[in-house]
Amino acid sequence: MDKWEVVKAFTLGPLLEVAIPKPGNVNRYRDFEDLTLYHFLFANTSVIDVLFEAAHRGELIRGGKLQPEGAKLGELIKKAVENSKKAQNLNPNFGIITLAIPLTVALGWAKDIEAAREKVKLLISASSPYDSIEFYKAIRIANPKGVKRGVKYDVYDDSSFEELIRDKINLEKLAEISSERELIFKEWLTGYQLSYSTFYRLKELSSIFSLEEATIRAFLELLSNNLDTLIIRKAGLEEAKLVQTKAKETLAGTLSLEEFDEFLREKKDLRNPGSLADIMAVSLSLLILSGYSLNL
Repeated sequence: MDKWEVVKAFTLGPLLEVAIPKPGNVNRYRDFEDLTLYHFLFANTSVIDVLFEAAHRGELIRGGKLQPEGAKLGELIKKAVENSKKAQNLNPNFGIITLAIPLTVALGWAKDIEAAREKVKLLISASSPYDSIEFYKAIRIANPKGVKRGVKYDVYDDSSFEELIRDKINLEKLAEISSERELIFKEWLTGYQLSYSTFYRLKELSSIFSLEEATIRAFLELLSNNLDTLIIRKAGLEEAKLVQTKAKETLAGTLSLEEFDEFLREKKDLRNPGSLADIMAVSLSLLILSGYSLNL
């Protein structure tokens, strides 16, 4: 695929995701006390050069000039996080970066959107423990909420770097260890199953409704069918289940969208469905890449 088309799509997708008034998230009408729309705008546009490099490396793999292990996914993710942190002082897009970079490389390598699913699994599998180390450094820079300490391969313990090399823990093995507590890792292992299924649903809905209506509907369905791992990390499993229940009520029409939004904001950002918002950002990027043209 053309790398510039990939870069444009994966720049616009996250911008659309944050602009559209999805319940519980920062959007063009609502901010959190310590996180605003402007943080997302600065962060998401700061990584354009890294997206280009990622897509370019995919092209080099397709042309036989670079092996899949040479993609250096960890290095690319860390560079994108560094760019984001230089542009603003918070962590609005670590999840999006972590999802987008491997898929961008895969799309540069693949002949089409569908073929990228297998390519991205190959890239994750071909990664090295040094990719995991760079990924850990990226986590430290972003400092996302809810990362457990004192566990095996502790992100914040320098001795983990030696352990990752000793135990040959590449990104695939790291994802296998952590997939139950982090949705992004599950996407790495499944060829972005949830991102693609949401993309297909968006494509269907956007042929009937406006982009905004289609996105909100797709997001409610995501919340109804999946537990948000960011909510679990910050507020616990029961809160995540409660959010899922309220999303089902909203889809059923027994709870208004406005009431659901207020419920999600009752405890500031503890119920912010950030992991599933990251999925929406990637799905919107795929929608744009598939040729979607704005129709109000």
